[in-house]
Amino acid sequence: MHLERAQFPDDFVWGTATAAYQIEGAVREDGRGPSIWDTFSHTPGKTHGGDTGDTACDHYHLYREDVALMQGLGVNAYRFSVAWPRVFPDGRTLNPRGLEFYKRLADALLEAGITPWATLYHWDLPQALQNQGGWASRSVVDAFVRYADAVTRHLGSRVRHWITLNEPWVFSFLGHATGQHAPGVRNVPRAVQVTHHALLAHGRAVPVIRANVPGAQVGITNNYMPVEPFSATPADQAAARRLDGVFNRWFTDPLFGRGYPEDTLRLFRLGFPGFLQGPLFPPRVLPGDLEAIAAPLDFLGVNFYTRFVARARRGGQPLGTEQVRPEGEYTAMGWEVVPHALRDLLLRLHRDYAPKALLITENGAAYPDVLEQDAVHDPARTRYFQLHLAACLEAINAGVPLKGYFAWSLLDNFEWAEGYSKRFGLYYTDYPTQRRVLKDSGRWWREFLREGDRVGGR
Repeated sequence: MHLERAQFPDDFVWGTATAAYQIEGAVREDGRGPSIWDTFSHTPGKTHGGDTGDTACDHYHLYREDVALMQGLGVNAYRFSVAWPRVFPDGRTLNPRGLEFYKRLADALLEAGITPWATLYHWDLPQALQNQGGWASRSVVDAFVRYADAVTRHLGSRVRHWITLNEPWVFSFLGHATGQHAPGVRNVPRAVQVTHHALLAHGRAVPVIRANVPGAQVGITNNYMPVEPFSATPADQAAARRLDGVFNRWFTDPLFGRGYPEDTLRLFRLGFPGFLQGPLFPPRVLPGDLEAIAAPLDFLGVNFYTRFVARARRGGQPLGTEQVRPEGEYTAMGWEVVPHALRDLLLRLHRDYAPKALLITENGAAYPDVLEQDAVHDPARTRYFQLHLAACLEAINAGVPLKGYFAWSLLDNFEWAEGYSKRFGLYYTDYPTQRRVLKDSGRWWREFLREGDRVGGR
């Protein structure tokens, strides 16, 4: 496949991405408090092999070396997350030592010619706030705004690009409905309420960030799961529509002033006979909430990994559907490789919502990597990136304002409930020694970005 950086706009953002709990380690240093993921991962049976993020990639101590790795790749941006419990260990009291780490990180990035993109929340809620109800309590909205205010006031001279939340669908439903993620709650009505508090926290934080950071670029990142019907039958079409409401439209319509989608609200109010036994209850929405959620965005972040092929099935899950797994290629996560779904998603978001800009804030793949003679040969991952970048290019050529792409991830890291059993990195992490080894896919990225520099004279 022939793909060149020069085919993309000159100002296109090329980056890698990580998250604090997945890479930092140092969970008890410099005043950091426990997060819900510390608690969850230390609970027997919650993560693969009982793995925790206590050390992870030790990025807290090795961040300068990791910035040098990014510089070696040739990326011009780095998306990281700030650990809320480093900044507010007890959920209330500011910890200056926690902020200092992110100042040092941002300075190192800027010195290397890499633009910092900061995510305020990538799932590591302070355990102290969870003890007070967490995202299920409306008080968390005020706590998040205080946190966003403090971080952006202190880092705003260094960081202009801000993402409020990462994947609210995941921490709402996997954290509060299925219990697969922290805090491990299994209460679907509570999960629905969490979705509203998350979006409200985002919306109320946006004007605070703008006030603190002149010229700030502010957005939110959703994980999108395109839902395709298995067949053209009305039942399969309706099943796909239901899932699309819960996966995608519920988290996007309110951001663009449309409120919550009525058909999904109806599901939550009434249930769905034969599919959803009894009501889930819609979230409690107060006057002014929807207006706050619809605060203007500079960009919409898109995390994309796969699609859902839906077939109607009475009593099936979720919402009267079953997932069909077509023949084809799958990653180590069991996710189908479907680059056309990314292209179609970008076209749909542009058509239906017309955001000022779109950015791929995560895209990547886990494969069963093996370190052999100081090398990792991962041709499937290289091809994965090539196919998805080609899909992005098709969308750009069709008029989509796609402004950047962040590869997930810079390093192999703690993959949440999967622990250290899954590897997404461009660099292989040898956890016992903390040595990083550039994979063949990373070498492809390096050459791809360097070739663009040579062609463009940059």
